[in-house]
Amino acid sequence: MVQKFSENKIALITGAASGIGKVIAMALAKEGAKVVINYHKRKEEAHKLEEAIRTQGGHAKAIQADVSDEAAVQFLFDSIKDVFGSVDILVNNAGINPSKPLEQITLADWQQTVTINLTSAFLVTQAAVPAMIEKGFGRIINISSIAAQTGGVVGPHYAASKAGLIGLTHSYASLLAKHRITANAIAPALIDTEMIKNNPNIKPNFIPLQRFGQPEEVSDVVLLLVNNGYISGQTINVNGGWYMSS
Repeated sequence: MVQKFSENKIALITGAASGIGKVIAMALAKEGAKVVINYHKRKEEAHKLEEAIRTQGGHAKAIQADVSDEAAVQFLFDSIKDVFGSVDILVNNAGINPSKPLEQITLADWQQTVTINLTSAFLVTQAAVPAMIEKGFGRIINISSIAAQTGGVVGPHYAASKAGLIGLTHSYASLLAKHRITANAIAPALIDTEMIKNNPNIKPNFIPLQRFGQPEEVSDVVLLLVNNGYISGQTINVNGGWYMSS
C-alpha cells in the first residue's frame, strides 16, 4: 500500500483563494494535510475556504501575502511557523494571465507577469527549502502551463514566465534530490476557471477531447506527486491531448 505522504504534513498553496489553487487546497485537506491558503487580494474567498475546510474536519489557515515580494514572503513563512510549523508540501500556483494583442504588450506587462508568475515561485521555494532539507522530506510542485510548450494564446510574457517554471523545477529537482525532496511541474491547458472566461480567443475546440479541463483533474495530479517519492524533475501534462510529449 502506498503511504499517503500528505497526511499530517503542512501544505502551502499560493494563490489558493480561487480556481485551481482552491481545489488543490481542498484536495490536500481531505488527504489530511494542514493547509495554508495563501492569498493576495481575495480575502473573503480565502476565509470562506478556510471555514469550509474546517467544517469538514480539516485544518486550514488563510494568510495574506504578496508572494512576489520578498518581505511579504518572509512574513508568510513566519506566520506559518506560528500556526503550524514548517512547510512540507509547496504548490506554487499564484499567477496571472494578462491577455493583450502582441503589439500592445509593454515592458511593464512583461515585468509584472514574470514577477508574479515566476519570481514568486523562486522566493517562496527558497523560503521553504531550508526546513525541507533539515527534515529530509519535501514536495515542490509548480503550476506551469501548456503555454510553456506551445506558446499558448495569451502572449510571450505569459509563455516565458510559465516556461521559466519548468526550468526552475528542473534545477530544484537536481539540486535537492540528495535530500529526498522532489520537484515537479504540472502543465495544464484550458482548465475551466475564471482565468479563461475573459479571453475570447480561448475555446474548447482547441482541445482534442473537445472540452475544458476541470480543476479536480489538476488536483488529482498534485496528490499523485505528493504521495510518490520517485517522480521528480518531470512536467506532467494535463491538457486533453493538445500537446503530446514523448
